[in-house]
Amino acid sequence: MPKPSLKNEIIAAGLRVMFRKGYEGASVRDVVAEAGAPQGSFTNHFRSKEAFAEAVLNHYFDRTRGLVVAALGDSSLTPRDRLRRYLDVITDRLAADNYMRGCLIGDFSIEVSQASDALRLRLAEIYREWLVPFADCIAEGQRSGEIDARFSPQDLAEFLLASWEGAILRMKVERDPEPLERFKRIAFATVFSSTERTVTK
Repeated sequence: MPKPSLKNEIIAAGLRVMFRKGYEGASVRDVVAEAGAPQGSFTNHFRSKEAFAEAVLNHYFDRTRGLVVAALGDSSLTPRDRLRRYLDVITDRLAADNYMRGCLIGDFSIEVSQASDALRLRLAEIYREWLVPFADCIAEGQRSGEIDARFSPQDLAEFLLASWEGAILRMKVERDPEPLERFKRIAFATVFSSTERTVTK
């Protein structure tokens, strides 16, 4: 009788280990110990550490995608409030980890983009997909006049995610939510406010 696959358990364990130790610091031994799996289970499913890291990244992005859909797809909220809701949901999740854990996509962008071309290309694909629902939400807000339309939805989506990732990195250094809250205060008082709010008198 074939042994049950431990692939999902190993990927979930890899996510926890890579959050603690990073890509370079996470060894196969660390991952299988975290998963409670024999080392052979790892090599049965993953041809290399790089391939394993891509599986972990995809697993993480699947979860992130679900959070995006839940927040930005909530038609009971205005587009501007949907954007804020997403950032607040992420803030709450980061608070649950005492502001020690950040975003794996951002962490990998710093650590592996020069070391692995395959992971760099996968990260580029993830960013392109990640931006689409934000740009769509922003475009809806611009059509209703809720969000200033001086910049394209795509540029504003790029600004939102890039700046938010930077705020998360600063949060990890400070172990404090203020970089996240500062970004939200400034962003929603300026680029994500209506035309009327941003016109200088």
